[in-house]
Amino acid sequence: MLVFNISYLMFLPEKTCPTGWSEFSCSCYLLSESSGSWHSARKHCTDQGADLVVIDSPEEQNFIASFTQKETWIGLSDIEQEGTWKWVDGTPLKLELTRYWASLQPDNLLFRENCAHIRYQQTSWNDERCENSLQWVCEKLL
Repeated sequence: MLVFNISYLMFLPEKTCPTGWSEFSCSCYLLSESSGSWHSARKHCTDQGADLVVIDSPEEQNFIASFTQKETWIGLSDIEQEGTWKWVDGTPLKLELTRYWASLQPDNLLFRENCAHIRYQQTSWNDERCENSLQWVCEKLL
């Protein structure tokens, strides 16, 4: 019986990213062709079985920054509590990733900036009004 199970596993199809998505590590990524608010971007991602990207390593940051051509929403916000930045999966922002904030950011300008995006020319992060219209990156785990 054990031999059957092992041989069965050898013929399972390999998981791949959907058409139009890019693969990196154990995830698939989709850069939107349109723009929208952070909340509409998140809904668009969840409607596709994904969520806004959660960047959890310098390698992933470099990968995301390599294909963004405009200001781009990521799955980071302090919507729940001002100054406490969390990813859409509920994990807090890791200390070693705070180096990606642009100089003097996050600044919560006029007390209205609660969502994060990548500044494509600097590949750094900035806090922005969630209502602003930007592209976004969805992430789906393989």
